[in-house]
Amino acid sequence: MKFLKRWYDKVLSWADSPYSEWALFLNAFAESSFFPIPPDVLMMAMEVGKPKKSFRFATISSIGSILGGIAGYGIGYFLFDTIGRPIIKFYHLTDKFQHLGELYNTYSAWIVSIAGFTPIPYKLITITSGFWKINFLVFLIASTISRSARFFIISTLFYFFGAKIKDFIDKYFNLLSILFVILLIAGFAIIKLIK
Repeated sequence: MKFLKRWYDKVLSWADSPYSEWALFLNAFAESSFFPIPPDVLMMAMEVGKPKKSFRFATISSIGSILGGIAGYGIGYFLFDTIGRPIIKFYHLTDKFQHLGELYNTYSAWIVSIAGFTPIPYKLITITSGFWKINFLVFLIASTISRSARFFIISTLFYFFGAKIKDFIDKYFNLLSILFVILLIAGFAIIKLIK
């Protein structure tokens, strides 16, 4: 937990960096297509430092995430064998891949929406969506709604309760770190349990 606390403090210091918004955008973009670390941590750290800019940070995260999702879709659609398949193998989902394709035929918008809003690894959904060629407009609308809702809900809390939330995070950092890890693992587990 000491390592996580040091990382949290370092990320928090980026709130005053002239490059923090670019870092947030790149993190959100990468997380939607290939990178495992969600942008929420950096976004929240920036909002702790500047709560009145919370909605700006949510907008940056949303745009980065949606564009990253489009990149993930493109990886699945055009580059599955060279890039997409290794990512799917990395998350041990090869055996579930066919079934996800079958589910997409009926529930494509719901799958994208739920994954975009929850700890389910979103990159898996974006790549799979491209591979199974679900309707791009459906994918884009579901991504935009779910990802934006996720970031704006967090940002609304920081906008109105920034200082109190910072105190809460500082006081319960270890517990919140464990909860975050549990949610991340739960996201992977939900995908693994699809039969």
